[in-house]
Amino acid sequence: MVEQVLITGGAGFIGSHLARRFARDGHRVTVLDSLEKQVHGDDPATTSPLLRDVSEVATVLEGSVTSPDHLRRALEGATIVIHLAAETGTGQSMYEIDRYTATNVGGTSKLLDILANNKHSVKRVVIASSRSIYGEGAYLTEDGRTVYPGHRADADMAAGDFEVHHPGEGALTLTPTDETALLHPSSVYGITKQMQEALIMTVAPTLGIEATSVRYQNVYGPGQSLKNPYTGILSIFSTLIRQGKEINIFEDGEESRDFVYIDDVVEATFLAATHPAAAGEIFNVGSGVGTTVNEVVSALFAGLGREVPTRVSGNYRLGDIRHNIADTSKMSRQLGFTPAVSFRDGVAAFTRWVLTEPVEQDSYQRSLDEMAERNLLK
Repeated sequence: MVEQVLITGGAGFIGSHLARRFARDGHRVTVLDSLEKQVHGDDPATTSPLLRDVSEVATVLEGSVTSPDHLRRALEGATIVIHLAAETGTGQSMYEIDRYTATNVGGTSKLLDILANNKHSVKRVVIASSRSIYGEGAYLTEDGRTVYPGHRADADMAAGDFEVHHPGEGALTLTPTDETALLHPSSVYGITKQMQEALIMTVAPTLGIEATSVRYQNVYGPGQSLKNPYTGILSIFSTLIRQGKEINIFEDGEESRDFVYIDDVVEATFLAATHPAAAGEIFNVGSGVGTTVNEVVSALFAGLGREVPTRVSGNYRLGDIRHNIADTSKMSRQLGFTPAVSFRDGVAAFTRWVLTEPVEQDSYQRSLDEMAERNLLK
């Protein structure tokens, strides 16, 4: 059956790849995107490769999920909605609180309000959630119990202790976080993602619409914005390396993330939108493997064929987590999907693509200065 798929935020990194995946299977795709300058540049028609790419396979509507009129137009005829539209900078969210809440929470509530009060043909909504809703995620105590530590203390990190602690416990061991874990986000961004997910998973079924949530880990790959200073460390560090600038490695460089390649994310999201067994379910989307920042830097040096000075500074950002690794067994068990691209192969593909792109102007330091001015970067 041919579906009419609406992807909000569909001109972004994930959305543009996902649009191609649906189009490849013969589905019709509509994209609603605000074409923010932070992602697409000053004149998206000429400065955004992502927009050019998605325009080849989808009907692109410029508009915001905060506008009921834009949403109503985009929803015409839609049978599947994939809600990607969101402000995404963890650090930036800590001082642009109203904008993040208005877009992420307000946009989601407007989407549901329209579905609740207007005729439509939507059968399933997929919400793009985030690993950020887990906060520090799951750890094992010395006697093997699972605990969910709270946010790291400013005083501890100022003293150079970046590890995660839990009251009354000794040393903790990181363990993969599954979908039943405690949700306690440590940033405004994480709070808004939790609220987005809760709204979709609670309200959509009452409207007779199937709901599915995909909790993305750290997504990377070709097509990722190289100009957005909030987009992720692979893009940020790649730009610094190509400019020959020093890389400031926060904390001790041993903080880690679960990096998942764009092709795996697209396939997982496609299944979340189309597989019968995905209805009503929540899935982690990650690689299940942790990679430290120090390892990221080494991999980028190798892939880009160039090294720059690095400084392990001990700087830290309030709201950042220490580690998080996804337990991806549920998606494998219920949908038959396992990530296929290793970090080594993914970084090789990413850096090959980076070397074909122009060297972007570096606005990363400006983003750090904004945080430091607000006492969020120490």
